[in-house]
Amino acid sequence: MKRSFLLIFLITLVGLIYIGRLFQLQVIEGHESSPTSSATIKIEYDYPERGYIYDRNNKLMVANEVSYDVMAIPKELKTIDTLEFCELVKISKEDYIKKVKKIKNPRKFAPWLPAVFIKHLAKKDYAFLQEKLHKFKGFYIQKRTIRNYPEPVAANVLGYLSEVNELQAKNNPDYENGELIGKSGVEYYYEKALRGNKGKKHFNRDNLMRITGNYKDGIYDTLAVPGKDLLLTIDLDLQKYGEKLMTGKRGGIVVLEPSSGEILALVTAPSYDPNVLVGRKRYKHSTILFNDSINNPTYDRGLQGVYPPGSPFKILNGLVGLQEGVINEKSYVYCYGGYRYGKRKNEFMKCHCGIYGRPIRLKKAIANSCNSYFSDVYRKIIDKPKNTKVGFDNWSNQIKSFGLGNFLGYDLNVGLPGLIPNAKYYDDRYDFRWGATTNISNAIGQGEIQTTPIQLANATAAIANRGFYYTPHIVKQIDGKNIKNPKFTTKKQTLINEEHFPVVIDAMHEVFKTGTGKYSRVKGIDICGKTGTVENFTRINGEKVQLEDHSILIAFAPKENPKIAMAIFVENGGFGSSIAAPITSLMIEKYLNGEVLRKDLEERMINLSLQEEYDKLIVKKDSIETVRK
Repeated sequence: MKRSFLLIFLITLVGLIYIGRLFQLQVIEGHESSPTSSATIKIEYDYPERGYIYDRNNKLMVANEVSYDVMAIPKELKTIDTLEFCELVKISKEDYIKKVKKIKNPRKFAPWLPAVFIKHLAKKDYAFLQEKLHKFKGFYIQKRTIRNYPEPVAANVLGYLSEVNELQAKNNPDYENGELIGKSGVEYYYEKALRGNKGKKHFNRDNLMRITGNYKDGIYDTLAVPGKDLLLTIDLDLQKYGEKLMTGKRGGIVVLEPSSGEILALVTAPSYDPNVLVGRKRYKHSTILFNDSINNPTYDRGLQGVYPPGSPFKILNGLVGLQEGVINEKSYVYCYGGYRYGKRKNEFMKCHCGIYGRPIRLKKAIANSCNSYFSDVYRKIIDKPKNTKVGFDNWSNQIKSFGLGNFLGYDLNVGLPGLIPNAKYYDDRYDFRWGATTNISNAIGQGEIQTTPIQLANATAAIANRGFYYTPHIVKQIDGKNIKNPKFTTKKQTLINEEHFPVVIDAMHEVFKTGTGKYSRVKGIDICGKTGTVENFTRINGEKVQLEDHSILIAFAPKENPKIAMAIFVENGGFGSSIAAPITSLMIEKYLNGEVLRKDLEERMINLSLQEEYDKLIVKKDSIETVRK
């Protein structure tokens, strides 16, 4: 009797355990578990159309076109006419065997989940394959959208898409292996908005892997949500014009709207056609572009190019001098061809302002770019407190308040901070007592100071605004709504009082009236600016080699209620007045007037190539290596 009771008890207990487990699997966990984990469920994706990208005037910059991927489900692949299949999709039999072997590797691909077999099938090949697809079990075609660029410009701004790899897909459940994702530029920074959400459909399959209906009446199915359109701050016509003017040159141009911080143009040269990084041709061209260490077409010189700012930096030193009270509008120095800052023979900074032995005041010092004047101002700023380090940090903080020495926080994913040194910087490098004369080159924008074109353009906007700026940004609207990110809409004040800017702005206006920019004046437009010519050194196999100077200019216009502020660097371009100034004036004329009337100057700048100068660097490298051998 006891045995029979024990047997009944055990049977009942086991039955309850099985019932409980089934209840847990089907009722409790059934609603929460993902159907993708079951081989009996087939999932079909509906990929959304990626958001379109327009310029500030609603001109289309990035569109979409349909692409076709041949997908394969490893477990469903059967013996097929391999030669016919390969001929239809334009691959070799060897490639077919390699691809099948790869996707049938259970360590990399789940046997019941689809894998990309061939990417970006041509439309013509798709049409032929579609007719005969029923003959090739386990294969189907997945429609996707890829990018199309109506205008082959602004590659550095727009960025490009790349395919999600296995590791990315594993770490991010929203993406599948082989999906497209923003890799750089606007495509990267605004990936979430542009991408949208893909739709899913789930189907039941029987033991022969045939579809038998919707899984759970479609409760897991979702509709695709298209990506959001972006309206950029870029002026497409100005961007195209800037890239045209930089043909045959290396450098960067950054153009801002001072009243908002919106980026009107972001030019890097040389660049590339963004269409070459789309579809099947991407694999060939990306190898060429990313391995070009000579021209660096994928390197954004407007955001990543780091250069000494040269003479434009004198304006900031003048403003700090006014703020610190060490000079005023009437303060003057005498220039005798340079500035003597020590007793030794080499402790003399040459000057080419052309005003010998006469008093030079701030306005004239800026217009004629006097090294002696600004060396004297810099020394007075640093030596004002009894403690040199305190004076130097005061100077450093005021310069940094213009956005120099940091990434600024714009909505693009590349950049460099540059360098505005502080007292600690020199303490760490010198084991002796240092002072203003130790780093006197900072007075004229040389020395240790490093800036990027976007930082100088931003500082120029701050001057145009008489002491404030907005963080530069590239997107104006998302899905028809103005951006409300406080990072881009909050006014940032410099540490210079507003009353100190008029004299400096008058001097910058004088640069284009009677100074170094006078030959680039535009009739009817009051341009304020400052040219710069920066010494250019490089190290080749450890040896310091001097190259042709960089041509630099910062400017804004018009003088009152400015609409445009910009900075331009032309590598190895020589004097700032020879290349940077004409290009700047042409860009300003184009933007403010809508057309350029100085056709001779325009043609000369477009046709001007510095390639011979760039080739010299390669020759110098080769010659030094030959001598060492």
